[in-house]
Amino acid sequence: MIMNIGNWDRALRITLGLVLLSLVFLGPQTLWGLVGFIPLLTGLARVCPAYSITGVSTCGQRCAGPKS
Repeated sequence: MIMNIGNWDRALRITLGLVLLSLVFLGPQTLWGLVGFIPLLTGLARVCPAYSITGVSTCGQRCAGPKS
């Protein structure tokens, strides 16, 4: 898959994912914190399926593959 998540987007997703996952162990201790896996995994993989469907990319020129 082609990367479509830029550096700022990636940092935000990883941070948000870790914060949400911390809710499982700290604070309200609810399983809703497991939703944090979604932004965490998309940030680590640098691929967002929703961005792929809509054609959005926050990655810029350097993440675009070789031009044909």
